[in-house]
This record gives sequence, C-alpha cells and structure tokens, in this order.
Amino acid sequence: MKYTLAVAALLSTTAAAWAADTVHLRIQTHQAPEAVSGKLVADFVDQVRAMSEGSIEIEMFYSSSVVASAETFDAAANGILDCDMTNGSYQAGKNPAFQFVADVMGGYDTPIQFLAWIEEGGGRDAIQKLYEANGMHFIGAYLGGQESLASSTPLAGIADLEGWKFRSPPGMESEIFASLGASPVVMDYTEIFTSLETGIIDGADASTLAANLSNGIYDIAKHATYPGFHSMSSDHLACSAAAWEKMSPGQQAILENAMDALALKLLMRTEVLNSEALAQLPDNGVTFHDWSAEDRAKFRAAAIARWDEWAEKTPETAEMVASHKAFLSRIGMGDD
Repeated sequence: MKYTLAVAALLSTTAAAWAADTVHLRIQTHQAPEAVSGKLVADFVDQVRAMSEGSIEIEMFYSSSVVASAETFDAAANGILDCDMTNGSYQAGKNPAFQFVADVMGGYDTPIQFLAWIEEGGGRDAIQKLYEANGMHFIGAYLGGQESLASSTPLAGIADLEGWKFRSPPGMESEIFASLGASPVVMDYTEIFTSLETGIIDGADASTLAANLSNGIYDIAKHATYPGFHSMSSDHLACSAAAWEKMSPGQQAILENAMDALALKLLMRTEVLNSEALAQLPDNGVTFHDWSAEDRAKFRAAAIARWDEWAEKTPETAEMVASHKAFLSRIGMGDD
C-alpha cells in the first residue's frame, strides 16, 4: 500500500481541500456502529473531516439502514447515495468479476498480500475499469485477515470435510467446498447460532476467530481452524463518478489516504483481537486445527480450479483472475 500520510503530503492535501468547496457525501456501510469495523469507519469519518478542515462532510449510514446491502452500489451509482462502503461480492450477480475484488478464495495467505495486489500488482487498474463501467470510482479496500471455520466436530484437514454440513455464503465458496466433499448450506449470517444450536448444521464459515468468539459461536462449536486459509473478505469504498468528480484533487487524496489509514488500523486491531481470542478459547474447551501444508495446497488447488471456471463467465472476470494469478506468481505463490 501507499500509506502516503507523511507530514508534508498531509499538510499539502489539507490546504488544498480547505480551499475547495465543501462536499457532502452520503455513504452507507453494512457494518454495525458497535462492530470493530464499524468503529473504525467512524474513525475514518472523523479523520476525513479533520484532514479536510471540514471541507468534506460525511453522513454515514450504518447497518445498511437506507437500502439493502446488495443494493448500496447501485444506490450510489444512481444518486440515492453518494458512496458505497459495503462489499464487492454483493455485485457478483451483476458481473462475477466482483467476486475477485472482494474475496479471492484460497488465494492469498495474508491481507497485506491482497492489498499489495491492489497497489503493486495492477489490481487497482483492473478494479477501476470494472467499477467505472458501472458508474462508480474505486477508492480503496480494507480487510482484517483470514477467517476461521467453526465446527462442532473436528476439522483437522481435507478428510474431515466429507459430509460436513456447514453454513456458507452463496457463490464460489459453496462450489469449492462441495468439490471437496462438504455439504454447504447457504444461509444468512444471523441464522448461524440457532442452526448450530439445533444441529441443522455442523459448523459455519462466519468470520474471524475474534468475531466468532464475540458472537458466541464457540459456546456451541468447540473446534476452529486457525490460522485461517479459506476466506479473507475485503470491504471497499467506492463513490459514484459524479461524486468523485465534484471533489478537488486535494479532497480526493484525503479520501484515499484516510482509506489507507483505515486499512492499516483494521489489520492491527484484528491481529490483537485474534491473539487475545487465541489465548482465551482453550479455556473455553475449543480445539484449534492448523491444516497441514499438504491439505492447504489441496484446498488452494480446488479453489483455483473454480477460479478458472469463473474466468469463463465474462471477459472482466477472466481479466481479474489473470491479474491475481500473475501477481501470485510474481510473489512466489503461483503454480508455475
């Protein structure tokens, strides 16, 4: 990432923004205000206001309070909102390429690698091309890191996936796990706890170790994969082309820099919270399963096989998949 918040650059962009007309941005996030990410989004709003000397005023709508999460992108593009701060995967029905902006299943090991693809691997250009074709401008991304699977039965490797019935989000993840013998059940996040409690499912792909702990999932599911390997979902900030163009270059730079800061803060916060959860959960009777290199490689091969199938869906998806593969090879994680 750029992380260009050096003092000189900050003073320069702040002065430029102060001289510009005041811009009011209506932004919706699917994050709740009390969630870790929601609190950092609030920090982002405060930072933008301070850096711009009040020339950027943000009205943030939390918990998708204006329109449904999946409708936020179009609501911004059509002027109901100005910006979308949800997740690109919600738009996969519009174009499967959006899946590879939000979660490259089985691809990267760390969030830094994903963010490096955006800033150093040509990802920003590929994303921008996709978003601009839909009336939006991509500003930045933020993600905490790998999520952990929760299970009421041991989940030590590929063999334990056979017949494993678990909550899965829709789309590519369900396809990958089904190909490895699991039985994914697509359901809303809010249904996980009750479904685990009643035995409808054996486990769940919910969130990070710390988030699963805070939501009470490990009160029932006493097994967890850690470190995670399967999913690392990234949220974005994207504004309508009209909203982006009405801002001065200084104001645009402030939004970009504030997003860089948000991304870094979330990485640090997630690292601390996961480490605290890792120390606490054994006392709660939770067993951790760190998959072997061989099993991780098998999962990744299954994921990439599904990438290749998705790449055939649209030219934009093919371009996105090729971009990821090229960068993975560049950083020594490719298959060649």
